[in-house]
Amino acid sequence: MTTPAALQINAIHAMLSAGHRNLRIERHSLLLWGVPSGLLFWICEFILTPTQIPDNTQRALAWLALLVAVLTAVAGIDWMWTRRVKQARDEAWSFVHRQIQKVWWLLMGLAVLTTFAMFFYGGGYMLCAVWLVMLGLSLYLHGLFSEELLEWVGAVTIVIGIGSLLAQLPFETMRWIAATVFGIGLPLLAMMLDRGRHRPASVRLGQMLLWLTVVLVIPLWLEQRVHAVPQPDAEPLSLESFRSNQFPANGYRSVTLPAGTRIPVEIELGGDIFDTSSEKPVFPLILSQPIELMLHDGQLTGDARFTGESWQQVRQVRWITIPWIKADLTPEKGPVVTSNLIVQLRKR
Repeated sequence: MTTPAALQINAIHAMLSAGHRNLRIERHSLLLWGVPSGLLFWICEFILTPTQIPDNTQRALAWLALLVAVLTAVAGIDWMWTRRVKQARDEAWSFVHRQIQKVWWLLMGLAVLTTFAMFFYGGGYMLCAVWLVMLGLSLYLHGLFSEELLEWVGAVTIVIGIGSLLAQLPFETMRWIAATVFGIGLPLLAMMLDRGRHRPASVRLGQMLLWLTVVLVIPLWLEQRVHAVPQPDAEPLSLESFRSNQFPANGYRSVTLPAGTRIPVEIELGGDIFDTSSEKPVFPLILSQPIELMLHDGQLTGDARFTGESWQQVRQVRWITIPWIKADLTPEKGPVVTSNLIVQLRKR
């Protein structure tokens, strides 16, 4: 039986907790930031593509303009809507709350600038992880002063972003996850907010399992189902038969490249240091084991496999990785550029 003294202690504890967590993130804020961002992740493969805008600089500027326009509009609407809601409730908008809001804008702005920089300095594979980590930091920092649930979701979002890189998920899979976290996860979080009430760890764990199921487990399952398409029956061809061009152009074909095949790699040079008017530098790669490539109507699909193994779809294959490159000048060799080039079909 609960005694009056215990009730008073609980009431005092609730008042102290409310005093420490005196900020409230509005539900409409999560909806405004989540839905447009999720839609951008969903359609980013279909708009402002290299086919539509071949020039890399112009494409980068187009994406920068789009992201700045969308997020600036979201930030402005969120600011005015929040101010109006607080005025209607006759509630003060504290100085700390305003600063936390600016930190949120800063982190989203850093994500936009990082996206822009990746067009010129590489690292596009980490794009979705960067946005997830920035979102997680924003939620976690806000949760330190407001909803306890925001801390949990923010920390888990950071783990999802970093974990997707560690798991070497295909970029398309990470794009699905990012779109779901923003477009569905933030609106779901808005529905789960409990106005700063303290909950037992078991309740928070249950909320997180529900949230993770919606934003991670279900999208991964759906994405696997969508791409679980069996490879079509393909007429196998040797490299000699393919080069002789004695086969129908339509349909699927698989071409086997035997071990020892020399594959020339052409490099396009630019800049103001080297002569770019001469022929492209070419260096050969030599296959260490046979590999099969899939073609459709005479064009590579990107699917590949080692002989006797299952096919790997193009979204799962990352052929070339360049971890580092450096220039050196020595009396023995003179000027030399060295690099580490990894060409790999299987995941590590």
